[in-house]
Amino acid sequence: MSILSVNNLTHGFGDRAIFHQVSFRLLKGEHIGLIGANGEGKSTFMNIITGKLEPDEGQIEWAKNLRVGYLDQHAVLERGLTIRDVLKQAFQYLFDMEAEINHKYEKMAEASPEELEQLLEDVGVLQDMLTNNDFYVIDAKVEEIARGLGLDEIGLEKDVQDLSGGQRTKVLLAKLLLEKPDILLLDEPTNFLDEQHIEWLKRYLQAYENAFILISHDIPFLNSVINLIYHMENQELNRYVGDYDNFLQVHEMKKNQLQAAYKKQQQEIAELKDFVQRNKARVSTRNMAMSRQKKLDKMEVIELAKEKPKPQFHFQESRASGKVIFETNDLVIGYEEPLSGPLNLRMERGQKIAFVGANGIGKTTLLRSILGEIKPISGSVTLGDYLTIGYFEQEVKGSNYRTCIEEVWDEFPSMRQFEIRAALAKCGLTTKHIESQIEVLSGGEKAKVRLCKLINKETNLLVLDEPTNHLDVDAKEELKRALLAYRGSILLISHEPEFYRDIVTDIWNCETWTTKVL
Repeated sequence: MSILSVNNLTHGFGDRAIFHQVSFRLLKGEHIGLIGANGEGKSTFMNIITGKLEPDEGQIEWAKNLRVGYLDQHAVLERGLTIRDVLKQAFQYLFDMEAEINHKYEKMAEASPEELEQLLEDVGVLQDMLTNNDFYVIDAKVEEIARGLGLDEIGLEKDVQDLSGGQRTKVLLAKLLLEKPDILLLDEPTNFLDEQHIEWLKRYLQAYENAFILISHDIPFLNSVINLIYHMENQELNRYVGDYDNFLQVHEMKKNQLQAAYKKQQQEIAELKDFVQRNKARVSTRNMAMSRQKKLDKMEVIELAKEKPKPQFHFQESRASGKVIFETNDLVIGYEEPLSGPLNLRMERGQKIAFVGANGIGKTTLLRSILGEIKPISGSVTLGDYLTIGYFEQEVKGSNYRTCIEEVWDEFPSMRQFEIRAALAKCGLTTKHIESQIEVLSGGEKAKVRLCKLINKETNLLVLDEPTNHLDVDAKEELKRALLAYRGSILLISHEPEFYRDIVTDIWNCETWTTKVL
């Protein structure tokens, strides 16, 4: 049975087409991976099927009485509500049911015998529904999901307005899972999860009985939970049975078949045109020439899609730094409360270090304390000599209505416009992206603009906080290659072992020094 049907969907932004005559259907229990390069329209598709965006053309039809859950990272969380309050909102329909039961009990006081019998019957039905939907163990369910995603480490009584962007996303994801909708729509849910909680979410989705559509560039995670792939490319949406590895194999085979057919057809077209040209003027062969011209006119010409530009990252390197990159002396990091005991850390030139450990234990706080952006609670940090630092932040807050060109030009005013365009193109952005406002770009495209600024700055120390969030597979592989080739030092936070293991010389487990209870 079809839960969702999408027919002849067409949509674009200005003169930039995203989909053309796209069709899609979702069946009960299907676990779908929605994949494609940055900017192909995956999040736009999610926004259209959830009604947040109106398509230019096409029909979207949901099955009746269906509960749809969408991980909306921009949802507003009210001040004054704790994490526990927000999570319990997942069961609002059950609390409404309880209120209805209490209302019926009040009516019983003045009811006639016939009305009383009906009210008792209604209450019995509602009571069964509460029991069957685990109403009386809500607190236990809340704590189980909160523990699985690491929210218990933050504290369930914390005001949601005091949370970071990543923590907010965790709360929204936990609430969504508690709602257990008939269909889950998840847009890059692992971006703000550490390895331990990604593993928990993986097990949860593997056992999930209902349907879901998942956008993710984390291929091992994707492979472990989905059984169907829908691939977005060149305004099309194509279905592949199996996981991502199977998709790659079939997609490559189809691509090779199309190229072979194109080559063969081009040869045939050339031969037909040549025959027509040589024989159309001669009376004896004119009819044969006209026949071949008709064949040419009726021929459905195969067109090969334009290859999307693949990113090329080459980090500019400055002169070598001093031997010591930084040293800490009894450094205690944190804000109002300490997040660590006294830390005595040392990094030397050439080291490439990954900070790993659960979210919320202070990895980003440590990076920012080392850079001098946050004042430590006590102790000190000494930076080495001749450091030129490039910093890639995990979150960039606020809207940005400048174009990509303006954004990069502001950072490098001595560059000429064609040089700015070339630098952005090397990061895998097309002319339409380059001339667009940053605000309308996808998360991956925004990350590529930030990487463009970083790679064109001369550095000898890169400080990277979750640089792979939102990046597509090609960009992620190219970034890994560029970091392997970089001769400077690197401080890196990443939740993807497949990405950082080959790059780093050292792994520092931040859980060994945190004051947080894990």
